[in-house]
Amino acid sequence: MKALLLLSPQDYCLIACRDLAQGSTVEFAGQHFTLTQTVPTGYKVARCAIAAGEKVLRYGASIGSAVQPIAAGEMIHTHNLQSDYLPTYLRESGAGSKSFVSQENAND
Repeated sequence: MKALLLLSPQDYCLIACRDLAQGSTVEFAGQHFTLTQTVPTGYKVARCAIAAGEKVLRYGASIGSAVQPIAAGEMIHTHNLQSDYLPTYLRESGAGSKSFVSQENAND
């Protein structure tokens, strides 16, 4: 089974077809990526380097903006991607409780 799937030629991300272990090297179209973290099935992996503030394309359309630089082969998720359409929530742990805050207000 292949490790990564490209949904559209314009996409900046690839989709993990299976769980991919941290430290493993995966190949797509002649590019080799060594994964710096575990990537669960269905999650996105950067196909190329993405600058902070740059739009991230999936299905050939923008799904949000990078909130920090993303290296090729790095997992793309809410820690480094902010939706331009919906609030992005981060999970925070407190003393015995868990809450969610919008990414826009995370540093307030």
